[in-house]
Amino acid sequence: MLSPTLTDQQQRELARNLTYFLSQYKHISDSYIIEFFCENLWATLPIGWQETLDKLSPPQIADLLLDKNCVNKNYPSVWPLSLLAFRACAHTLIFPRIPPDQRVQHVGVMKPEEFHANHSQSSLLGHIFRKHVKPKKQHEIRMLGMMVKKLCDLTSCNNVIDVGSGQGHLTRFLSFGMGLSVTAIEADPHLVTMASKFDGQLRATLEKETRKNASTSAPSGLPPCHVVGWVNPKASWEAFFEQLNKRVSESERLTSSGGTCKKRQWISMSTPGQRLTCEDLSLCPSECNPSSSAKSEHGLLQHKKANCTDPLSTASQPPQSSDLCSEKRGHLEQGFILTGLHACGDLSATLLRHFVSCPYVQGITSVACCYMKITTKESPNPPGIIASPCQSNTEETRHCQFGYPMSDWVGGLPGHELSYKAREGACHAMENYLERLREENEQVKTHCYRAVLETIIRAERPDLRRAGVQTIKKAHSLPFSEYARLGLSRLGLPADLPLDDRAVEDMLKQQGRVVAFYSLSLLLAPVVETLVLLDRIIFLQEKGLKSQLVPLFDPAFSPRNLVLVAVKLQ
Repeated sequence: MLSPTLTDQQQRELARNLTYFLSQYKHISDSYIIEFFCENLWATLPIGWQETLDKLSPPQIADLLLDKNCVNKNYPSVWPLSLLAFRACAHTLIFPRIPPDQRVQHVGVMKPEEFHANHSQSSLLGHIFRKHVKPKKQHEIRMLGMMVKKLCDLTSCNNVIDVGSGQGHLTRFLSFGMGLSVTAIEADPHLVTMASKFDGQLRATLEKETRKNASTSAPSGLPPCHVVGWVNPKASWEAFFEQLNKRVSESERLTSSGGTCKKRQWISMSTPGQRLTCEDLSLCPSECNPSSSAKSEHGLLQHKKANCTDPLSTASQPPQSSDLCSEKRGHLEQGFILTGLHACGDLSATLLRHFVSCPYVQGITSVACCYMKITTKESPNPPGIIASPCQSNTEETRHCQFGYPMSDWVGGLPGHELSYKAREGACHAMENYLERLREENEQVKTHCYRAVLETIIRAERPDLRRAGVQTIKKAHSLPFSEYARLGLSRLGLPADLPLDDRAVEDMLKQQGRVVAFYSLSLLLAPVVETLVLLDRIIFLQEKGLKSQLVPLFDPAFSPRNLVLVAVKLQ
């Protein structure tokens, strides 16, 4: 599972090629499509590119430009060599995004096979893990959960720390489904409350099914422990581990004494002594509750209705209720696996640093997202980043370590800098857009609508640039005049501003150009993502640790589908 696909030298050479390639096309990756008309973005392209792209229909853009796997390419004209080279480099330099066991097909045309019978329910996931879980998340927790279990088996480690656990969907699958001892860390107290509620519902379902079916296998899943905490990216692993261990110990002590807690402490998982009380968030009933019962995934999937093929062959005997808490938790000093499903911004980088430095972390699975929220030297406080709840408003935020670049090698390469816009673009989903282009879906006109609206906004308010316009439902089905009226009112501008109908019509006729330019920027999105993730791989390599990037999820279903996996093997 962890055999490297590139040598150390090949990784460095790839990073060099990526930084050079991206530095040549910053005028594309750093451009905002809503400024297409305001900044005359079409004129920034070579004349030969303009003439070629102007002749392409949306399906042709999908097949000839974006889809690497399209074999029957019918060119309506001769393409400039520079455009062909641009496309070839963008396709060649990226990490593979198709899972190795997934048949290559037109990207985005089908849901994963597990959803063919029912589009909203995975046939490979037990029914108790599907409740409250959308199809995308069902697919992710099943695939990542099995990978985490493999890492636990590989390292002989039963403890898992799920960071950024949200409502606990992955946590429950790891705990009740895979029989692992899981501690979940989530900064939002409301989400922790929901996770605790869903834990209780799952246990109630298990108990009900156990009573109805006396022949059902004995339960072996262990209730998870939920911790309300914020992981400080500036803190040491020692502070992180100290606070984590303290919270688990507090949970055990409260449970063993039969106590309950009417208040819950928000603890920065990094800054000892600093606390923020979270009112009305009681200690989760799922935390080491001796009266709770659970069931292994194997036992659950014995039910014919579950129709699941997850490879657990036996169900272990459950611990006695009096010993459940101590047997479940043990000591984190024995080692644990770190996991984070779509850990936002710097959180993924922080977990990797803890993995490197903390001797108790035996392995990690890291699925990143929200690259625009990564801190860099050029942008130490990017928009949308969440400040520490323990910091005062007057405290100056300084980062000695940034989310990108992490490695010394990438940090030393000329042109390695990635703008906020380039990193934001790396979060966009090419697979979904491909499907819209092939279907000539009307939704592709929304970028053109927004770009035209930007010219109207700036004519009225030159100081109002790239203002966030609240989503207009079914914008593509509206006449532009109605779209403009709604958009202007959302910004507090007069909805009845007079429009230059001729100028608006001329811009709307250029929708094909807007689509083509956006497609060029979208072609660079996985290139930027590859550089960010390769930087993390090289960072681990510089610390003496091997890792691998696995395309685990179906990219059409879960665009951020690359999982960075690493273990410390003796």
